[in-house]
Amino acid sequence: MTTLHVIAHSPFGDERLASCLRLLGTDDALLLCGDAVYALRSGSEPHRLLQAAGLARRLFALEEDVQARAVANELAKAVDYAGFVELSLHYDKVNSWL
Repeated sequence: MTTLHVIAHSPFGDERLASCLRLLGTDDALLLCGDAVYALRSGSEPHRLLQAAGLARRLFALEEDVQARAVANELAKAVDYAGFVELSLHYDKVNSWL
């Protein structure tokens, strides 16, 4: 069963991102939104974790949040809200890391 994992909290305040990456299955995907897009900041520890996770074509970021926070993004595929809905329909489950 495939899962879309959604993280909205800053990666600098707790271990949600690291925990999610440890549990991510080979067919699962990760969507960063809200303050979680700060994980895409080049040179940061969360950025290094994302690079090491090997999430090619499985890492997404909500475009509106990336733009609002002026974060450069070369790791994740940017999606709009319609793309978020499409992703949630593509995967069997959606797990929000609250």
